[in-house]
Amino acid sequence: MTTRPRAKKQQLEKSSQAFRTISEVSGVLDVPQHVLRFWETKFKEIKPLKRGGGRRYYRPNDIEVLSIIRELLYQDGYTIKGVQRLFSEGDIKSIKKLSQGAEHTKAPNINDENASTSKSVLSSSQRSDLEDVLKEIEALRARLNNI
Repeated sequence: MTTRPRAKKQQLEKSSQAFRTISEVSGVLDVPQHVLRFWETKFKEIKPLKRGGGRRYYRPNDIEVLSIIRELLYQDGYTIKGVQRLFSEGDIKSIKKLSQGAEHTKAPNINDENASTSKSVLSSSQRSDLEDVLKEIEALRARLNNI
């Protein structure tokens, strides 16, 4: 009895506009499938097409949004609530610019007199929140230095 070699599956190159399955998106973004499903529950911007049996098909726009979410969470250090706030306050293009520019920009010193342009960007409540966080960080640093 001779055995025939199995034919290798050829993975055909898909169009950039083609829909992708959850396993394909998971592989491209290097994120487990259960995380993608969880993000669907947390971000209304992710709306994969669902076919019979609940199989998900992600549009190119969904993949772009997932990529931005992944970058903001894993690389830029945002929390889920922080990313949700970004989405509620702005559009995808500005969020994408923010996520791409975050690694190239230096955060301004809020006590710097020359940072008046950055101060005008923040609302008074945002500035107050940042000052509170800074005080907490300085207090934690002082506690660590005493150890």
